[in-house]
Amino acid sequence: MVAIAMTLSAPAHAVQPDEIMSNPAEEARARDLSQELRCMVCQNQSIDDSNAPLARDLRLLVRERIAAGDSDSQVIDFLVARYGEFVLLKPRFRTHTLLLWLLPPLVLVGGAAALWAQNRRRSTVVGQAVDASLALTAEEEARIERLLGADSAPDKPARTG
Repeated sequence: MVAIAMTLSAPAHAVQPDEIMSNPAEEARARDLSQELRCMVCQNQSIDDSNAPLARDLRLLVRERIAAGDSDSQVIDFLVARYGEFVLLKPRFRTHTLLLWLLPPLVLVGGAAALWAQNRRRSTVVGQAVDASLALTAEEEARIERLLGADSAPDKPARTG
């Protein structure tokens, strides 16, 4: 019962009642922006989810900029100019973040290629081992020839014994 209640509950936000803007549309914008910004203390949470004092300061700063009439992009640009790209939970696609964006797909493709090559190498080695184990030695071939030659000889009485 407790597990169901926990999974159905809404995520907890750290926004305090005294931070909430009177205009619901502006508050919604502030919440959306706060979810895109990284808490510089927690580093793995948005400022909307963090209880750190710096996160509160950033939430208040976002609301202050929105109240001043800044657009969403102006608020983001202001914070990036002040704190750097690190303040964004999802960094922008730029030349200095190119490696950050391209490394995961490259690692995935490289890993898939390595697995494919390993599988191909293994199947070749196994195929050669099977061929080698099925190949008869000269002694085995001579014995088979003798046995086949004995079977083609005139019928001999079967031994009982």
